[in-house]
Amino acid sequence: MRHLRIADADIERGMLHVRQGKGSKDRCLPLGKMLSRGIADYIAAAHPGNYLFEGNGNEAMSQRGTQWVVGEAVKRAGIRKEVHTHTLRHSYATHLLEQGVNILTIKELLGHAHIETTLVYLHIAKPSPQTVFSPLDTLYNQR
Repeated sequence: MRHLRIADADIERGMLHVRQGKGSKDRCLPLGKMLSRGIADYIAAAHPGNYLFEGNGNEAMSQRGTQWVVGEAVKRAGIRKEVHTHTLRHSYATHLLEQGVNILTIKELLGHAHIETTLVYLHIAKPSPQTVFSPLDTLYNQR
C-alpha cells in the first residue's frame, strides 16, 4: 500500500485502486466516506507530489518509514499490543468477517489466490450471532 499513487485514490467514488498488490494482482477496495474525506484532507494539507505516502525526494515511503509511522500512530493511540503494518490487513479482514461479509468477497478484496489463505481469519473473528432461518421461507418473502 505504500506504493499507492494519488491517482489510485478515487475520492469521489470512494474506491482505491491497488496495483500489483498481494499476489501481483490489481484490485479495487472500498474506501468509505470517512476515509475518503480523510484522504482528501491529507492531500490538501500535505500536497504529496506523486505517491499518496511519500518519503524523501517524492519517492514512495520506504518500508522502514511506513513501520515508523504505524509505530507512532500506535503509541499516540495508547495501544499497548504489538502492532505491525501487516496487522492493519489482518484487522481489515477480521472486521469484514465480523460484519457478515462473505468469505469469498474477503478473499477477492485481500487478493488471495486460494480460499484456504482467507479461511485463517475464521478462527480469529468473532461473528455476531445472526438469526438463522430456512431458505425456503425467502422463496415467498415470508419471514
